[in-house]
This record gives sequence, structure tokens and C-alpha cells, in this order.
Amino acid sequence: MSYSPQGRRAENTGFDCIHCGRPIPKHTGGSYRNHCPRCLWSRHVDIMPGDRAAECGAPMEPVGVDHSGKKGYILIHRCTACGAQDRNKLAPDDDVDVVVALQRPPL
Repeated sequence: MSYSPQGRRAENTGFDCIHCGRPIPKHTGGSYRNHCPRCLWSRHVDIMPGDRAAECGAPMEPVGVDHSGKKGYILIHRCTACGAQDRNKLAPDDDVDVVVALQRPPL
């Protein structure tokens, strides 16, 4: 499935974070925002990136960080309801302290 540039711009809207409740402005860096830059939580809305076809809608917890040679650092989310996992590129304004905490081993 292909997406028009206008469709992608239409997806770039602000939202209230499903986890921390803070108002999140639209992304200004030419992409669209899919997680809160402060707590890194997301909402399960996509089956394929950008399709908004998932009916679940539950919170997605940030559970890890990976690195891709092509995309850089990747945030890993797991849905708190159905367990689906998703990978999203970190945004330049994501809270670095929260990203680092995700990479620490559990106590």
C-alpha cells in the first residue's frame, strides 16, 4: 500500500499522551510523531507503519532500544493489551534520559 505525501502530512497532528497525559505538539522535523517525546509511550493504532488500521488502541509501552545501520536508534514498543510489538525511529526531541533508562538491565 502506498501513501500520498498529503496523507502523511495529515497524520502529523498533536495529541495527548495516553500514558503521561501531556499535550504533545505535532512534529516539526518533516515526519509525523508516533510516540510521546517525554515518556516514550505510544498507542496501538498501526498494523503497518502509518496505516492506522489497528483496532486495539491500547497503550504501547517502550520496552527497549535497538540500533539499525540505516535508521539509527529504534524504539521498541509492546502493546499492553495484545502484546504486539512495533519499532519506531527515535525522534531528535525524545528525552535522552528515558532512552538511556530503557537500555539499563533490570535490577
